[in-house]
Order: sequence, then structure tokens, then C-alpha cells
Amino acid sequence: SAIQLKRMDQRIILLTQLIKLGVAAAIASALVRSRDFKRLLFLQDANLRQRISLIIFIAVPYLLGVWVRQSVKNFLAADEAFEAILLMGVLGGPTAGAVGAVLVSLPALVHGEYATLPFNLAVGLIAGVLRDAATDREEIWSFSPFIDLSIYRWIRKMLRHPQIDWQTSFFWVIVLLQMARVEVGRRAHGQIFYVDAAPWLPLIAMYATTVATVAIPLKIWNAARVQLKLEEHERLLLQARMEALQSQINPHFLFNTLNSISSLVRVEPDTARLLIVKLANILRRLLRQTEAFLTLREELEFVDDYLDIEVVRFGPEKLRVVKEIEPGSLNSMVPSMLLQPLVENSIKHGLSPRIEGGSITLRSRLTDDRLTIEDDGVGMSTGDGWEESVWPSSGGTGIGMQNVIERLKVLYGDAASMTVRSRDGSGTVVSLELPRMDEAAVAELTPAALPATSGAARYVTRSSTLR
Repeated sequence: SAIQLKRMDQRIILLTQLIKLGVAAAIASALVRSRDFKRLLFLQDANLRQRISLIIFIAVPYLLGVWVRQSVKNFLAADEAFEAILLMGVLGGPTAGAVGAVLVSLPALVHGEYATLPFNLAVGLIAGVLRDAATDREEIWSFSPFIDLSIYRWIRKMLRHPQIDWQTSFFWVIVLLQMARVEVGRRAHGQIFYVDAAPWLPLIAMYATTVATVAIPLKIWNAARVQLKLEEHERLLLQARMEALQSQINPHFLFNTLNSISSLVRVEPDTARLLIVKLANILRRLLRQTEAFLTLREELEFVDDYLDIEVVRFGPEKLRVVKEIEPGSLNSMVPSMLLQPLVENSIKHGLSPRIEGGSITLRSRLTDDRLTIEDDGVGMSTGDGWEESVWPSSGGTGIGMQNVIERLKVLYGDAASMTVRSRDGSGTVVSLELPRMDEAAVAELTPAALPATSGAARYVTRSSTLR
């Protein structure tokens, strides 16, 4: 009967929407397995040729989906060209969106669906313009397939601060373009592919599926993007360890340290023994595989071992160390091997050229999540006043400083900053502002087990015999 057929049509429509979600996930997962695709997808400043290459990668499987829909009867879920064009537009911009629209429209044109190309071109251009309108490209990657949560967050934001953010705008653009697609399909009579779902339940399911089919690939690709970021951080961390190893455990440093120890063996055997232990700690720390994050207390303990040896080498009258560490900050998580390159720079470039030496000051504050390393050495500015530079502007920095900047960029993005203030003859101040993270937050970022902390008291009461 007509009623049974209508109910069957509703079931087919709902089943089609479920299959579309699976197809979207399958295509996104298959693409992200390609190393070339991931490289193109996550380029920071891709040129037009690279964007077009990315669009070809994305367009090919969706183009095949259109062909399958036309070749296999009742397999409507294979055609996700509309959602693919939205993806290509927001990832590549208007030009890339237009090129992608042309590619995925080819099978439809061959089968006489002539309204498909102009409509898809409009969709690609609109999505590309929306991408260019995003002030923060991270908004694109954080677009969520959970429509109910998106609407809930939008209502909360509107009640507090009436405004339309990018993600909300993208949500409504998808819905409005899908509505336009249905209207064009009803009037074009076979000139464009669409699913007409008149009853309210299939209609809601269709719009929800369209949004989710766009969001699912973004989520899958963003997960790979986060993994690549962590791999990049691990590479930079390994590079930092190797640079520290080459800088500290070179023959010059090692021979000077051993000479200092040998001169102390007879007159100050306890100090000589302590220096041997500290040198062993440095070697062990540099040669073992360290964690990506450590507590500030543990990071300072490593810096202390390094400074204790340097104090003996230079003499306590030439190298003085001052610490103003807020006890509550010692359990905060910081990237491993973050401070040592900055301290080494202070000694090598700030204090070594001065005959009378100088002091290094380490400060930490929880109020503004700031770490500060300061020396009163020769400075590195060319004028009489204080000169200031702020990361990510990193011109003129050395390898160690550049590594610190790159690791902060990989781990925190724009949420962290490094400021360098220097004055000729008056010293240099390096300030790091990092997001406050505890062990739970770090555990969410990386599943690797973190070392258990034993409280701030351990570091506060740490021996500073040599200083």
C-alpha cells in the first residue's frame, strides 16, 4: 500500500544516511594513510600548486563515489560530492574549492546532470571564502560532528556575548547550502542529484548527516595532524638532546670538568665526589630517553647539576646563581630540556666575555605562568636602550634558542610566547609564558606514563652546596 511504501522509503532514507557516515569515515581514513596526502594536508604555507595537488587527492575517491552511485542501483550513499566540495573549499580556499567542484562534477555531467557543475562551483567558492574569513585556522580543525553540542555551545555564547563565531557560521552555511541543493533539485528535474526527505524525521536525519559527513573527515585528519605534531616534537626533543650532548659533553667541557675534579680531589674530596655525581647525572639524563614533559622541579634539578659544574669551572666569584622560584610552580609541567639551552646561552654569550663575570637569575611565577632567565652580562643589543623581540619572530637566534622556539610552537601554538629583552652592557632577560598544565592535562596530550611527583618540598630543600 501507499502507507507501507512511504514507511519503507523512510527506512531507506535513514539507512542511506547511516551508510553515508561510514563512507565518509572510510574515505577519510584511506586518504590519511598516504604520507604524501598528510604532508600536503598539514603544510603551513602551501602554495597554489600544492593546494591543487591536495584537492586532486581528495577529489578522486569522491569522484569515484559519484560514478558508483550512477552505476549501482539504489547505492545513493556513495555520492558525497557535495560534502567533499565543502571540505575542499574550507581546506584549500576559493580556487581549490572551484577546481575540486569541477573534478567531482565530471561524472554527473557525463550522465546529463547539467545543473550540478554551476551549483557545485558556487558551493566551492562559498566554502573557500568562508575559509579565508577564519581569523584562526584552528577553528576549521575543531569543527565538531556533534550538532547538538555545537548548537548548545552556540546558545551559551550568544547568551553571554552575542556574536557569530566561525564554527557556527560554517554549521549554518552547510545547512543553508543543503537546503538550496534540495530546492534546485526539485526545480531542475534530474539536472542535479539530491535526496528529497519530506517527513520530519528523515529530513532532520539528512541535514544532521550532511554536517557530520563534513565534520568526520576533519576530525580524522586532525587526529593525524596532532600525531604529526607530537612526532615533530619528539624529533625536536631528540635534536635538543643531541645538541646539548655535543655542546656540553665535548672534549673541552669534559676535560675542564675532569681537571676541576682532579684539582679538588686532595683539598676538597667531598666537593670532587659531588661533582662526579653531578657529571654522571648529566650524562645519564642526556643519554637516556627522556619524557616529553617533566615537572618544573625536575627540569630545575637538571639545570642545577649543570650550573653546579659551571660554578666550579668559572669560580663562585665569577658565576653567581640566584633563584626566585615560587614553590607552587614546581609541580607545573614544562617541556623537557627547555631551560638548559637558555641557561647555557646566558653563560656562553653573556657572562664568559666579562672578566668580572656576573649572575644568572631564575624566576618562576604562577600568576602569569611565567618562567624568566636573566643575566647581567654583556647583553646582545647594538644600541644604548633595551631592545625587545617576541617569538615567533626568531631572526638572529642561535641553534639552541631556535630549537626552544620551534618546540614551543609545536606544543602550544600561539598559547605560549618567549620574550627576549637585552641591553648592551646591562644583560639579557628571557621570559617564557606557558599555559599552566598539570599531570592530568599532559596525560591527555600524550599517553606516555609520566614520572610521579613527590611534592615541591623536595626541590625547595634541595642542596645548593656550591652556590
